[in-house]
Parts: sequence; C-alpha cells; structure tokens
Amino acid sequence: MRTDDKLDQMEEQLPTDRVKPPRMTRTRLWLLWGTLAVYIAIVAGVLADTYLVTLDWQVMFFRPYKQWPSIHAFLDYFVVLGQRGPTAVAVAAWLGWRCWKQRNLHPLLVLGASLLLLNITVGAAKLGMGRLGPHYATTVGSNEMWLGGDIFPSGHTANAVVTWGVLAYIATTPLRRRTLSVIAALGALGVGMTTVYLGTHWVSDVLLGWAAGLLVLLAMPWVEPGITWVEDRLMGILLRLWLRLRPDSLRGPLPAGVLVPGLSPQRVAPDGEVLVREAVGVGHATRAPDGWPHHPSRPHTSRAERTPVTPSGSRRPPHADRIPRGAAPFTPATGRGRNGTG
Repeated sequence: MRTDDKLDQMEEQLPTDRVKPPRMTRTRLWLLWGTLAVYIAIVAGVLADTYLVTLDWQVMFFRPYKQWPSIHAFLDYFVVLGQRGPTAVAVAAWLGWRCWKQRNLHPLLVLGASLLLLNITVGAAKLGMGRLGPHYATTVGSNEMWLGGDIFPSGHTANAVVTWGVLAYIATTPLRRRTLSVIAALGALGVGMTTVYLGTHWVSDVLLGWAAGLLVLLAMPWVEPGITWVEDRLMGILLRLWLRLRPDSLRGPLPAGVLVPGLSPQRVAPDGEVLVREAVGVGHATRAPDGWPHHPSRPHTSRAERTPVTPSGSRRPPHADRIPRGAAPFTPATGRGRNGTG
C-alpha cells in the first residue's frame, strides 16, 4: 500500500470531533459587512441625537425594574451569563475537557483569541466614546457621549454573544452548530434585555453590543491561521516536555490532532508511525537523502555468525578446516576460490 493511501486512511480514523473550522465564505463575508454597516449606523444615530436617543430616554423613564419587580431577583443572577469572568471560566473548563479528549489545544485557543479580539474592539469603543449610563445621565435628551463613561457598547451583551457563540463556532456537526447558535442567540438576547430592565444600559448600548459580538464571531476565520501557528508551537513544546519525562517513547504514533512544526507526511512510516525523535529534534540522528533519519552505522553480525557463549565457554567445538562464512568456496579444478584466493 502506498504511503499516500495510508495517510488517507489515518486521516479518516481521526476523531469525529476533529473538524475543520468555518471558512470565510461569501455568505459569511456578506453577513460581516452587513453587521459592520449596522454597527456604524447605530453609532451615527446616537451621535446625531436621532430617534434612537429618544427611545433610550423613553425606556429609561419607563423604569422596567419598577414595572415588574417580581422578576428582579432572578434577573440579577441571570445577567451573570454575560459577565466576562464567570462565563469565561465555565466555557474554558468545558473546552479544556474537549482539548484533553481531542489531544489538541484548538478549542481553548479559539476561546482565547475571540475574547482577546472582543476586549480590544469593545474596550477601545467604550473608552473612545465615553458614554454615561442611565443611572449617571446628566442632561435629559442628551446622548451623554464623551463624558467619561464606559457603557457604549454593552460589554455584557457583546460578551454573551462571543462566549456562548464560540461553542457554536467550534461545533462538530451542522446540527449541533445550528442548535448551539440558536441557544447562544437567545442567551445573548436575554442578557441584553436584562441590562435594559435593570437600568444599567441604554437600548442603543445593547444593540451595539449585539453587533460588536457578532462582528467578532464572523471575523474568526481570519484569525484561524494565527491560531494554528500558535497551536503548532505549543504542541511542539508540550511534546518536548513529554519526551523529557518519558524518554522511552521516542518512536510511536503521535496522538490524534498533534501537529509538529517541520513534520511533513514523508516522515510517516508505512505502518502509520511517526518518527517523534526527528519531529522534536531529540537525539543525534542524521538525515539521509530520502528524508528518513539514519543513525551512524555500526558493526553488525548475523545470528549465524555469533558464537553462543556459556559460563563455561563456547558450546561450538573448534574446526580448523571450517571455511569462514563469507569466504569464496574452494574450486578443485583451479585450486582457487572464486575471488582469486588460493
């Protein structure tokens, strides 16, 4: 069987939850640019004191937490689903278990990259526009911009979109992806409306938070090459540490999903094994022209040429007339061996 066929079989035997991440398709690109347009329209509407600002003040004066006080206690706990610390710990614990099961770091790295991108974009917008929240508003009907606040866009809403949306992003089947997408959308919708109910955010804050979180998720395929680069290096470091602790495992099949920098398919033996020694740079093996590592040659004798030795000496009696193995047989007609010896 050719090596390529063997590699194809090995790829088919990888775990079913090791799937390719979503690609930046045409549909996804259109959604990203459409969401960006909505993001810009919301910011422009607030800056221009349009009806969106009027709606913010109308809802604030309505005071939903006074209209339905019976659900206030429940929503105080429910809004934690959008708080960055608790949600990140909970999702990271789940994805950490998935990393252990898949023997790769991709799920955790996707979460880390998405939260980093979220903090940079949302944090910059919050500090740049400096909008005050409803509880700290100073002028009725004003957009309260550039007054030192940090609530535009809503961080709870954007964090709920990204943190729970990551689970749908790395889902392993289309059905799971659709199901988790609906659950994440409903959760983010609930968190955003809860912040309006509690009076901690304007309606426009929540709308911009939904758009900001969705932009991060839609842009994740552009971040995937960087995630793969970091994952390869980290897995190489972990593999080196493992070999320091287990030096007896220098040759063997790599765990599913392990990608070592510099390891090409030609390093996979026909039996499916991978030369781990060469992949991580352990030992002093040299590389032959065919790409396989070879150790320096050393004298070697076949089993038949070795003399069995016992504590009392050799069991094979000496024979003076025995022709050494490898010598040419004697030819009576010429009196010489085939190699010209007499």
